[in-house]
Amino acid sequence: MESTVRTVPAGTRLIETFGYRPGQGIARLDLHLARLERSARALGFAFDPARVAEAIAALNGDRALRCRLTMGAAGDVEITTAELPAGSNVPWVFRISAARLNSLDPLLQHKTTRRAVYDRWRAALPDGVQEWVFLNERGEVCEGTITNISITTRAGARLTPPLKTGCLPGVYRESRLRKGLLNEAPLTLDDLRDAVSINLTNSLRGSTHAKWDDSCPFKS
Repeated sequence: MESTVRTVPAGTRLIETFGYRPGQGIARLDLHLARLERSARALGFAFDPARVAEAIAALNGDRALRCRLTMGAAGDVEITTAELPAGSNVPWVFRISAARLNSLDPLLQHKTTRRAVYDRWRAALPDGVQEWVFLNERGEVCEGTITNISITTRAGARLTPPLKTGCLPGVYRESRLRKGLLNEAPLTLDDLRDAVSINLTNSLRGSTHAKWDDSCPFKS
């Protein structure tokens, strides 16, 4: 992620999505800022920490908010907010997408507005299904449309796909790796089928227990 991506489509913006809670601020803000700066450097975007800090400091109030920060190539920053969704203990149901991600696509390493495949599949979620999980061209498990994925194996190992599979370096995922609560390992469909538990994660929602959609043709 340290080398500059040679071709970035015009109009591309970086994205950071996080929750703001009164009296608590923003969880894992340091990791969000670090990822934003890494991606800006890699994509050749201007990055002004003071401009970013000023935009974030404007977040206040007595309501919990879902915040979407975007940054353009010139370093301009915008934040839009909406009411933060209520948490839920209900497992998310997932299916395997027929689309395949290209693990060699360098933009997959960065959270940007170039999300056509994710948005298209998310718009096509069947009733009762909350997430699609993507594989790469080698059939390895990558990520969901808005989540990273992790499993607990029968031996008790807690694993998540490495970045080389083509998944986004999610902030919640990174926080768990840094604490030693997850380890990276390539995962296959057989690993998903044999897992004791499966979790879908992102910084906004944290970790959500997940289960297969019984009608998913990849389940067996």
